[in-house]
Amino acid sequence: MLNLENKIILITGGTGSFGKNFVRYLLEKTGAKKIIVFSRDELKQSQMAHEFDDERLRFFLGDVRDLSRLQRAFSGVDIVIHAAALKQVPILEYNPFEAVKTNILGSQNVIEAGIDEKVQKVLLISTDKAVQPINLYGSTKLCAEKLFIAGNSYAAGQTKFSAVRYGNVLGSRGSIVESLLNHNGKDEVKITDEVMTRFWITLPQSFELVMFALEQMAGGEIFVPKIPSMKLVDLFDAVVPQYKRKVIGIRPGEKMHETLLTEDESRHAYELEKYYVVIPEFELGQVLQEKYKNLGKILPPRFRYTSDTNSEWLTKGQLNLLINPPNFSNEKLGGQVVINNRIIKE
Repeated sequence: MLNLENKIILITGGTGSFGKNFVRYLLEKTGAKKIIVFSRDELKQSQMAHEFDDERLRFFLGDVRDLSRLQRAFSGVDIVIHAAALKQVPILEYNPFEAVKTNILGSQNVIEAGIDEKVQKVLLISTDKAVQPINLYGSTKLCAEKLFIAGNSYAAGQTKFSAVRYGNVLGSRGSIVESLLNHNGKDEVKITDEVMTRFWITLPQSFELVMFALEQMAGGEIFVPKIPSMKLVDLFDAVVPQYKRKVIGIRPGEKMHETLLTEDESRHAYELEKYYVVIPEFELGQVLQEKYKNLGKILPPRFRYTSDTNSEWLTKGQLNLLINPPNFSNEKLGGQVVINNRIIKE
């Protein structure tokens, strides 16, 4: 387990679904000296400060688009988790350069500030939509991944940059599950396509992934969790079985299935017990090869990790247990929905 005793940790986008719940996790589970929330929403910061009321928690108002503000915020920080991003696919299709300014230029600013302020480790939170992207959001996250991996070349080993990449989060703000649970429309819900599949991860699983990455990262890795898939039609049947479904067709910028690891990436990736690790193809990757050869194994030729060919599937019963676990008093996806920190088997 990673020892964060007396460490100073900063989370960009720290008032978002991941950030807020990860802050709670850090406060409860680690001996971190200080946790800094960096975000641009003063109302959410004020609400979060009132909710947590912990002297180790600090708030820094700012935008990742502002390099000088990041440099000031990163002063004395040991670890940065970069979770700030614009991520609503339809909105970003119509406001493309706003996504570029936050997700790409903002990520480069995080890299620059991390190097300038001698931060030890900087970890990017990425998404399956960055893999072979077809929408602007995915494209900007792909660029952010590339920038982070290349950032190691400029840091001369002083600051390490890596990324984690995962799928849809059960319990995140604005997720499809949350929308269905709060559905106030007529006795009908809209579904894009009945064969569409997605990867699913719980918030606690995402925390475990981040902690594993922080512990293992030597700089340049992309860590991918082994997580289950589920058909959207099965998700709808599990969450709102009482409603009729109206198939409206796939929306602009959507894929039928998502990918977490491509055939090309698998050629320079390793399989661990619970994760895959993609290492760079350039010189930095040669240094990492020996480490991950000892920790895991190489992948078979033409291996790809996609939501429709996944070997692990989330059943309706398992999903219902995650949403309404035993001894959990009717709380709807409050960020702590989990059975023993993992998806249970029926």
